[in-house]
Amino acid sequence: MGNQITTEGNYRYIETGEGTPLIILHGLMGGLSNFQGVTSYFPEKGYKVLVPELPIYGMPLLKTNVKSFAKYLERFIEFKKLNDVILLGNSLGGHIGLLHTKLYPDMVKALVITGSSGLYESAMGDGYPKRGDYEFIKKKAEDVFYDPKVATKEIVDEVFATVNDRMKLVKTLSIAKSAIRHNMAKDLPKMETPTCIIWGKNDSVTPPNVAEEFHELLPDSDLFWIDKCGHAPMMEHPEDFNTILYDWLQKRNF
Repeated sequence: MGNQITTEGNYRYIETGEGTPLIILHGLMGGLSNFQGVTSYFPEKGYKVLVPELPIYGMPLLKTNVKSFAKYLERFIEFKKLNDVILLGNSLGGHIGLLHTKLYPDMVKALVITGSSGLYESAMGDGYPKRGDYEFIKKKAEDVFYDPKVATKEIVDEVFATVNDRMKLVKTLSIAKSAIRHNMAKDLPKMETPTCIIWGKNDSVTPPNVAEEFHELLPDSDLFWIDKCGHAPMMEHPEDFNTILYDWLQKRNF
């Protein structure tokens, strides 16, 4: 990735650009580089883009859950002395963004979710990751996208390494279970934060009806679709994703 990772205090993050703070939250198996399209586009449009590395494998097991990460994000925002932030989260990152917005509504000006958990997901599909079975992991990684070629060898290797590290696997499953347990259906109707929902029409992890339910339950939301697109629109169709998001931010004066 073109941007340098800064290590400061207890945080590792990418920071680029000046202006309105846009904080990007990666998913469970997603690295910071998944948002390369966003981090290169928005600084030129007057946004300060920050991508904190979530301590997915750094928390004690008992704190490896969605709520702990929402609180971690709050501490990061305080540490960086930011206010009126825009949160953008994919998959688990969307869920963390939603919960953070519920817990600290005064900090968040707008929320963007894409392929977010929080209502439903089939993160493990038809079974937990099989350790040692590279072809199984490869197929699982490819299934996340509409175009399987997006799951490069680098991405597959990273997922394979994670599920073959026993502690990382235990924590991955712990977070996945926490995400399923932490259903936000009852919270969403009370959340007034303007929300942009961008979804892949062919998402098999969080299917399209999940996006429709988010749209129905959130009082102030707009829903946008990207065709021929799976669970990570910002990776599969970065240009479409950026255009939709930028237009929405402009329309809402963010």
